[in-house]
Amino acid sequence: MKKILINDNPWQTRIAITRNDRLCNLYFASHEKQPLERCFFKGTVIKVLPGIQTAFVDFGQEKAGFLHISEIDRELAFDRMHGSSDDEDEQLDTLDGDNTEPVKKKRPGKPDNIAKILREGEHILIQVSKEPVYQKGAKLTTCFTLPGRFFVLMPNISRIAISKKISDKEERTRLKELVRQNLPEGMGAIIRTTCDSRPPHEILSDLAYLVNTWAEIQSKYESAEPLEKIYEDAPLASQVVRDHLDDDVERVIADTKESQDELYKFIREIAPDQAHKVVLYNEPPMLFDGLKIDEQIQQALEPKVHLDCGGSIIVETTEAMTVIDVNTGKFTGRARSSMEETIFKTNMEAADEVVRQLGLRNIGGLIVIDFIDMSTSTNKQKLIQHLEKTLREYDKFQSVVLKISEFGLVQMTRKRSGKTLQQQMAETCPCCSGLGVVSSVFTQSHSTLRELKRLLLSNKESDSVVLSVNQELFEYINTALYNSILQLEKQLSCTITLQLEPKLTRMQHAIKQIK
Repeated sequence: MKKILINDNPWQTRIAITRNDRLCNLYFASHEKQPLERCFFKGTVIKVLPGIQTAFVDFGQEKAGFLHISEIDRELAFDRMHGSSDDEDEQLDTLDGDNTEPVKKKRPGKPDNIAKILREGEHILIQVSKEPVYQKGAKLTTCFTLPGRFFVLMPNISRIAISKKISDKEERTRLKELVRQNLPEGMGAIIRTTCDSRPPHEILSDLAYLVNTWAEIQSKYESAEPLEKIYEDAPLASQVVRDHLDDDVERVIADTKESQDELYKFIREIAPDQAHKVVLYNEPPMLFDGLKIDEQIQQALEPKVHLDCGGSIIVETTEAMTVIDVNTGKFTGRARSSMEETIFKTNMEAADEVVRQLGLRNIGGLIVIDFIDMSTSTNKQKLIQHLEKTLREYDKFQSVVLKISEFGLVQMTRKRSGKTLQQQMAETCPCCSGLGVVSSVFTQSHSTLRELKRLLLSNKESDSVVLSVNQELFEYINTALYNSILQLEKQLSCTITLQLEPKLTRMQHAIKQIK
């Protein structure tokens, strides 16, 4: 069974999703900085660059956001370019969501010039689709989405899509017809998995709430000042509860009375039958300590993850992809089991752990998994089917898994969503600059002396220098390189003083010239 744990502090709110007391997802919200993702603003176009088909929009933040032409909805683009959709004769297939039965409908073609759509200085309603990362500004869109418990409303995209996890054909048909009949013209929706088997009144209530919210956003935009925030999503704790609350959730546990009251009120509005699951935890030890959540978070920042069977997986993320290696480790199987059986069991447990780690670490993009090589094709097929099934059941993000390659690798993609756990909780090491290794004492000592020699040759006026290094370099240079220092002094006719400076790291040194 699942639990949703909300740890609320004056400086930060943390939300953990556990399954059988094992951490599966983790969310953070800092009280110092307001989140931007999913917020609506009345922005001002400050620059249009046709060469890269991008407009930069000021929406009151430190950096302007960027709006690519692919993020401008076609209706808006076509109206701006041609004035009216009546002149458009092109027919576009609009799918009804399950990749079957395309519906023929007049739709504008693909926009090809952002300069014909947007003008510098004009105001435009935008939504933040991705938070600023490093030196990049926020990613913006006019393909708006409003998430609810059962739907994601697309107010300006007339397309109905349905979760692939709803497999029953009759239920899919029922939900699509119900939504199609009650959705306002010109709007679309993504039917979420939580909609499965729900009665019509609950579904239509959520739909009406989202439609009314969109009407309020449009009304506020008309009267809003430029750069003003028009709408923001619910607080993070409420968002997580809305996205994860289902019949599998056993408890929603908050550790402050304020959080409990807010969540109870929120759930009473969106899912009255689930409100009784909200409980207060106010006992020692602290909520996350009692379930060892902090310990599991720390483990999720390490590359090696131990499996219950004795094997392990290694998770390494690069710029291009994430690579996961599976090892048997200490697992040797039962006395009478074959090597193939041992490897198969390790791979199956590793597949479960890979799915958990992808969600916990919020890893997206291209992922390559190096399972232990198996000789039986039947076992390979079972492994792939198990991985796909586990992803469908326990991972909310879309993924695509390919068959095992000739080299025994499984390639898959997973939808990206925000920063990874490592990006949120860690920063680049100042010693190794992200390499994961530092120069040896041997190498760094030689490099430091070369720089010292270079400086003395370029400035011959100095007849004395003080070289400050850390403890490791001081001991090595003072012993192994003592004669080298004497020879350097003789060559350059100067005095070199070696000084210990404990505050310096191995990669740092300081040179002071004395005339």
